[in-house]
Amino acid sequence: MRATVRATGRQRWGTVVLGAALLIGCVSGPAASQGSATGGDARAASRLLVFSKTAGFRHDSIPEGVAALKELGATHGFAVDATEDASAFTARNLARYDAVVFLSTTGDVLNEAQQGAFERYIRRGGGYVGVHAAADTEYDWAFYGGLAGAYFQSHPAIQPATVEVEDRAHPATSGLSESWNRTDEWYNYRSNPRERAHVLASLDESSYTGGTMNGDHPIAWCQEYQGGRAFYTGVGHTKESYAEPAFRQHLLGGIRWATGEAQADCRPENGYRSLFDGTAESLSAWRQAGPGSFDLSDDGTLTSSGGMGMLWYAASGFRSYSLKLDWKMAGDDNSGVFVGFPPSDDPWSAVNNGYEIQIDATDAADRTTGAVYGFKSADLKKRDRALNPPGEWNTYEIRVEGERLRVYLNGVKINDFTNTDPARSLTDGHIGIQNHGADDEVSFRDIRIKELPTKSTKSTGLTASPGD
Repeated sequence: MRATVRATGRQRWGTVVLGAALLIGCVSGPAASQGSATGGDARAASRLLVFSKTAGFRHDSIPEGVAALKELGATHGFAVDATEDASAFTARNLARYDAVVFLSTTGDVLNEAQQGAFERYIRRGGGYVGVHAAADTEYDWAFYGGLAGAYFQSHPAIQPATVEVEDRAHPATSGLSESWNRTDEWYNYRSNPRERAHVLASLDESSYTGGTMNGDHPIAWCQEYQGGRAFYTGVGHTKESYAEPAFRQHLLGGIRWATGEAQADCRPENGYRSLFDGTAESLSAWRQAGPGSFDLSDDGTLTSSGGMGMLWYAASGFRSYSLKLDWKMAGDDNSGVFVGFPPSDDPWSAVNNGYEIQIDATDAADRTTGAVYGFKSADLKKRDRALNPPGEWNTYEIRVEGERLRVYLNGVKINDFTNTDPARSLTDGHIGIQNHGADDEVSFRDIRIKELPTKSTKSTGLTASPGD
């Protein structure tokens, strides 16, 4: 069933376009190699080291985990080497890998020289994937604790629980429903990683017994860490986990992000409030300007239909803020995000008085993804590196402070624009998303905002920025 937000009013309004380019795209010694398969969605050169040495409790699911990772590699086109020999941790050997998976490792598994080699590997851009008991590893190695994000403290008995998905754009969680019900061994952690890492999913402690994190219980997260990428999931204790399609997709998405195959915003995110949370109720504050509509699907996704029109947030305008939203194109489609326009049910008002941050795969530089439409192109090299292709989710942060507008794509700053047009102002206005036309299909999820403090600067009249 699809609920529809219908349009009011007028004829087509001029094409407001933007574009995007497509995204692109290692053990000697003791490890046993699984060759790279042909085809699939990963780069042919991608290689993963799976490390499962234990110096404490040993999970009997490790063989199933190794087998599942090799199967994922064969299906999706990346090579997998599996080892429990810590001598694989040399600078020369680690340089062969796009990411290293710590698969339910426990205790002190690396000596000082091996730790140093791994630290250098991460600082040179390597990837880390921690699975379940990876958090029960290397308690006396501060670098590793920061990389994993949190250390294990305790766990109750294996039981069903509800996982609440917080980020539905990251490849590790984009395929999950908002609530993920499953059975596992649910870890409590010694600290909460939320201030340091980007939480992807958390446990609803009311759905099971034995949670000790006072209702804020992250269970999967990601972060950029000292030059590298780190993804951790607390899921994966049981043998059965590795046969679950949803868990395998969760693991694959974390690997794709850690290896750089897929992009996502993994900066810590705190203090935002929802403007659209996927429910019809949250759309009551929004209004359609112009023709066309947005269709709301059962999974909480808004998809453009017809147009040209715009769905705008009518409940209030905003002065100084960080606006975040997730978006996905079906193919070579067109849409955009409008900011800084006065309240009006005429979409031309947004065109003539505000600014559009474009979503479009193939138009001119100042009209493609990340551009301030018609005013300033994105940094195309940075944009292309940060962009996921059609069919995959992306995240915008649109940060407005005074007359300065910055655009971040999947956590990377790709545009920095300052309004100098006396007929326009970013200092007070509304926000909206465009439904461009009958042939354009762009989807949106999870529109949220954090209002920022303003500090006037007398000499310029602009709002002072705390920096990038």
